[in-house]
Amino acid sequence: MAAGLSLVTYLSIKPIQKNFHDIVSDAHEMRITDRHGVPLNISYQSQWNNFDYVAIYDVPEFLKTAFIYSEDKDFYHHQGLNWPARISALWQNIRHREVVRGASTITEQVVRTITPRPRTLWSRWLEGFESSALEKSVTKQDIFEFYLNQIPYAANRRGVVQAARYYFNRDLNTLSPKEMLALVVLVRSPSGYDLYSSPDTIEKPLQRLASAMQKDGLITAGDYKSITTDKLRLEKFTLPTEARHFARFARMTTTQSDLLKTTLDSELQKQIQSIIDNRLKSLNPRHVANAGALVADYQTGEILAWVVGGATDVTTPANEIDTVTTPRQPGSALKPFLYASALDKGWTGATLINDSPLAEAVGHGLHRFKNYSNVNYGLITLREALGNSLNIPALLTIGHVGAGDYLSTLQKLGFKSLSLNSDVYDEGLALGNGEVTLLEMVTGYAALANRGEYRPLHIFQQNNNPAHPVRVYSEESTSIIGNILSDSKARRLEFGSGSVLNFPLQTAAKTGTSTDYRDAWTLGYNDRYVVGIWMGNLDRSPMNHVTGASGPALAMRSIFSLLNENRKTKPLYLSPHLVAHEVCIRPPKPDGTCPKRNEWFMANNQPSTVTPSNDNAAKIELVRPTDGLQIAYDPRIPIAHQNFRFEIKGVPDKNIIQWTLDEQVLGEGISPTMLWPVQKGKHILSVTISNGDKAIHTLQPVTFLVK
Repeated sequence: MAAGLSLVTYLSIKPIQKNFHDIVSDAHEMRITDRHGVPLNISYQSQWNNFDYVAIYDVPEFLKTAFIYSEDKDFYHHQGLNWPARISALWQNIRHREVVRGASTITEQVVRTITPRPRTLWSRWLEGFESSALEKSVTKQDIFEFYLNQIPYAANRRGVVQAARYYFNRDLNTLSPKEMLALVVLVRSPSGYDLYSSPDTIEKPLQRLASAMQKDGLITAGDYKSITTDKLRLEKFTLPTEARHFARFARMTTTQSDLLKTTLDSELQKQIQSIIDNRLKSLNPRHVANAGALVADYQTGEILAWVVGGATDVTTPANEIDTVTTPRQPGSALKPFLYASALDKGWTGATLINDSPLAEAVGHGLHRFKNYSNVNYGLITLREALGNSLNIPALLTIGHVGAGDYLSTLQKLGFKSLSLNSDVYDEGLALGNGEVTLLEMVTGYAALANRGEYRPLHIFQQNNNPAHPVRVYSEESTSIIGNILSDSKARRLEFGSGSVLNFPLQTAAKTGTSTDYRDAWTLGYNDRYVVGIWMGNLDRSPMNHVTGASGPALAMRSIFSLLNENRKTKPLYLSPHLVAHEVCIRPPKPDGTCPKRNEWFMANNQPSTVTPSNDNAAKIELVRPTDGLQIAYDPRIPIAHQNFRFEIKGVPDKNIIQWTLDEQVLGEGISPTMLWPVQKGKHILSVTISNGDKAIHTLQPVTFLVK
């Protein structure tokens, strides 16, 4: 029997003869922190308390004294077993034929924690032998430290640090004597003394412990009075920073299972969360319920803030959706990428683009494109077209760049959400008809800010495999884009001279608004940081006329003000390879005069070598009807009141336009439009333009149908 007993004892002790640190480190649990070590997530499903560990010398003396007094008065004098207490407990257990009294030392409780067994008489004696063996190889201080950090409490909490936060939301050194005694008493029966369900059940055993400690001179009269009269004030633990969506994204993007130190700045996160939530609150009457904000240092590629609007309200189900990674239509916020491509394909900031009414066939119908203000400005420069976010010039620009080439460029910038064929998006991609994420948008703007080089933004401090930058644009073209987006004069046609996008320090800014006000965006960057904000409704319902300028732009001003505090700022990067020239920004008048401004040019594309005019100069084109158009006749309206407007554009002044329908001349004149009384049937329209008696242009006939 002795040999068998010694073998069992040996096999039982062997697993716990490791260093306590090694035992705890065997557990797999992911802890995510910000760049300063502030926790962003907490899981209590692990077998061990891996992270909320406190050294024995940092535990308050009163708490250590109370644990020793309550759990094992002779802890520093026995060798793992308290024989007098054990014999007394054995006698009582034999008399009752069951375990009615324990006498476990702190060392035995540690053994039980490491190697849990069913509670039987034999298991208790086995734990005694293991405790004696453990104390021969481990110091008392190590055993007590392990005990204080791994002793189980309610709700899967382990150790006094987690217990202090769970019950009181405070650190150990801020607890009152009564709160410390509560932690001591709770280990006896964490569920039986559940403070949240029955807070008063602990009062009697707690006061008995306090009374005994006072009699033995371990508690002063003043402390004893406060212990017996004060009420325990419970406060549930909350993370110092709301970043659960970011933490979830971090878990999904790594295979590691230990401590992850991220690039997030928790203090900045809290401040931006407040800015976004306050802006959402002010816009709530205009039916704006959701938002997302992302801030990155594009020089290092680090994401500093990842904010989901309203995330602090966990009672709203929609707030569990991560608005940073949810695809939405970017509207005009995508245009800077298009114009950067145009600059690299030979255009300049002074290239003239024709902002005239534009209608194109869509299927068998006709779609009329318009600018946000419904105003057309005629021939304007690329600088003004981008600065004022005009739609018609953007459509002409994608015709120069090519929809396929433009889509390929966006995909090089990390826009993985744009996964369909370019034929699906077609020219609408110029106006942001594809859905993208806020993360993709900020990453793309970081490439514009970073001299045209794309590299993925990262979220971990230990970025062991940094991506090599990929050159997407030239540094000259992105310098010009940044210069345009930070030019208050370039946007005054649509935004006025006092725009919210006019920053006190040079900042490139662009807004975007999708169809029917379903999405409002503002993106921007300065000499170091890039910021992106989206606002809208996750159920895709429209907002009440909220645009990028009237919604998120104000929040972005506050964020940049925050980012620029206590640092030396600089202007945006401007490539030294650019050359400034004074150029006309409108076609010269007959006397040769024109309004002028200074514009930046690439060295190989200056006005002296390339005329900064346009590929989109006004050309003669039949706007309506388009070939194959189908028009619906409305029987509810008298035929005499139903007219369809024929329209042509690009006709030089004083030229004569002749309209011919079904080989019958309808009329002629200098007006580019003609009202035609609608007639059912299939029709063929042809148009001839003449200068005096000489025909100078005949358009291809178009066929259309009136049903």
